[in-house]
This record gives sequence, C-alpha cells and structure tokens, in this order.
Amino acid sequence: MEISLKYGHGEHRLRLSEERAASVVLTPGRVPPGREEAALVREALRAPIGCPPLPQLLSPEHRVVIVTADITRPCPSDRLLPHLLDELNRAGIPDAQISVVFGLGTHRAHTPEEQRALVGDAVLGRVRCLDSDPTDVREVGTTSRGTPVEVFRAVLEADVRIAVGVIEYHYFVGYSGGVKALVPGVCSERTIQANHRRMTEPGATIGKHEGNPVREDIEEAGALIGVQFILNVVLDERHRIVAAVAGHPRTAHRAGCAALDAFGRAALDRLADVVVVGAGGHPKDLNLYQAQKALDNGRLAVRPGGVIVLVAECPEGLGSQTFEAWMRDPGGPDAILARIRREFVLGGHKAAAVALAMKRAAIYLVSALPEAEARRFGFVPFSGVEAALTAALATAGPRPFVAVMPDGASVLPAVQGGA
Repeated sequence: MEISLKYGHGEHRLRLSEERAASVVLTPGRVPPGREEAALVREALRAPIGCPPLPQLLSPEHRVVIVTADITRPCPSDRLLPHLLDELNRAGIPDAQISVVFGLGTHRAHTPEEQRALVGDAVLGRVRCLDSDPTDVREVGTTSRGTPVEVFRAVLEADVRIAVGVIEYHYFVGYSGGVKALVPGVCSERTIQANHRRMTEPGATIGKHEGNPVREDIEEAGALIGVQFILNVVLDERHRIVAAVAGHPRTAHRAGCAALDAFGRAALDRLADVVVVGAGGHPKDLNLYQAQKALDNGRLAVRPGGVIVLVAECPEGLGSQTFEAWMRDPGGPDAILARIRREFVLGGHKAAAVALAMKRAAIYLVSALPEAEARRFGFVPFSGVEAALTAALATAGPRPFVAVMPDGASVLPAVQGGA
C-alpha cells in the first residue's frame, strides 16, 4: 500500500507492507459522492440553524462585516464568500455596505497577493477587504472569567458581524469555528493572552466544547462583541467542502461539530508503536506553529515511549519568535512545561504543547528546517518519510504496529474502550 502525505505544495509517498509492520491508516470518513460544494453552502444559508435566514434577519440599511480566516488556515473563503455576498444582496444590502476582515490574531499581515489568493478577484472587486490590526482596538467589556475583550475597531463599527470559518479539532479549544473567527481572530494580544492561558485548566481539551473553559470564554466574549450569524464548513483531506452549517453562532456551530465528529473521529484497537502524521500540506504546514496541531493529534495515537514521525515542510520555520525562543530552552521539555505553569505566554503555549508530545514519544521531523536547527529544538531530523519510518521501526521492537494519519489535523484518534 502506498500513501501520499501532503508536503507544502507537493507530497511525500510512503510504502507500507505487512513484512515491515502491521499498520492502519486513519483518515476522515468518506462522504457519498454527488453533493456539490455550492449546493451545500447555498442550502445552509437558505435554511440556517437557530435563527431566520439573512433576508429576514437584516435590513437594507445595515452595514455588515464578514470576518474570515487568514492565510494560515485552510478556510475556502473564495468558495464561501460569493454565496454569502449574494445572500446579503438578497437581503437588500449593497456591496458598498459590506466589508471582509481577515482575522490575523497575532499572525503577520498579508501581502496583496495573499489576500487575492484567499478570496479571489471576484470578491476583491465587489467589497472592501482588509486585515485586522491588533493595535487598533476598542474594549467592549470583560468576561466572567476576567478576559478583557478588545476588538478591531472596523469590526465594531459595523451593525452586523458574520463569522466564516472551518470546523476542525483544536487541541485546547475543542473545535475551531463559530465565534473563534473573532476571538481571537480580530482581538488584541491582551485578549488572546487572557483567553488562551486557560488552556492549562481542566476541560480545555480536544473534541470538547461543553465544559471547556477556553471555548466558553470565547463564546462569552463573542456575545459581548455581538455576532449575529456564522457560516462554517467541514473539509475533507483534499480541502473539499463535505458539510456546511449556517445560523446562530452557538447552535449552528454545535451542529457543525456533530458533522465533524461523524466524519473525523477514528477508532484504534490499540496505541501504535509508530505514528506517521502529516500536517496536511499548505497552508497547514506553513510553519511549525501551525503544524503542531497535527502533532498533538498524533500524540493521542502513540504509546508512551514510541515514535511520532511528523511530515511538515515548514518553509517559514517555526512561525513565531516567542515559540522559537521557548523551544530553545536548554532544559528541554521539562523546563518548558515548568515555565508555562509559572507564566503563560502566547507562543510559549505552543512550545508547551510540543513538549508534551516529546515527553510521550520521540519526534522524528521530516521538514525543510536545517538539520542542526531541528536537533537544537529537540527533534530528530530526516529528509524523507521512508528513511524516518525505517529508523523508527528499528526502535520499535518485534511485530511493530504503525498508524498513519495523512492529514493529522483533521482526524481525532481514540482507542476503542479507552479514554
């Protein structure tokens, strides 16, 4: 069996055979053919969950801002926004009263070419498109957990706010999507820091929204901001839309999470000696900051003392100066984890997540990072996935068991009958 693992805009190919090891491939569920993406999106917009359709919800005088993802996310904005704009036009709202904001969070600004790639010429020619600015914010209140909610001014100046995004598994928010497009997407670093520090609290875990302190804080902040409508989709491993939900920020989001669970949860009969996990290619492996999400899912499938082979190009390196500085700690994973308990720092939280994976298993990294740099960060570097798997199997003992997750960020593995 030969498996393709996306790598940037290309791929690595991995050959599995029974002579080498017992193996299983964990991929999202298959969706019956015949449902066109455009039909799924239009159907979601015309029959929203938990609220009326946009023509009944809005008035022609409303100024609308649509918040969508930045270049580090796989959100198909170019395939979603034209349908959403048409629906707003049906509500009597002209394009001149609509803006699209790319929620950067703490990420870098886009180039004009990147904005064009995200939404396409048709959308750029219809409505105003701009990046969020975490320094141009206004505070709208404080959540019950003490998070100050500071929001990009252009978002607050609109009468109506619509969140667009992809629902994926998230290692401490539980699921992406919903009002997460705005919190942290268009908030200040102070807001993001206060919210994300709750990742160390009980309940802040993957695949959990109820009782998750980070998700609950995000949705309380979203209520303070005022988000009237969402449009979220679930994607397959080829970034095709396989499910779409629209409507109330919480009710529709939960329906989307259920759709993802039906598609993305994968059962294992036992933990693997070796897990080969792909980050999913561009843009998911743009840098290690993003690829960490796949690594975290791979951690759930590997036995203690095993090996995780992470396949992620990372042409932009680690993707965060703070993340990089924390990863360089000479004390290694133990020092990083001790530090995050003393002081929560954005960027440092990613290093702590990587440290947890390193405490569980050796991490073999197939990437474009220089070998010396990869070793300095605690990884075992390889130029190809075949060489990495061969080396991993040599450490696994007799009758090794290998799990392969070609798109690790899109699959939530769990051992049957276990936690």
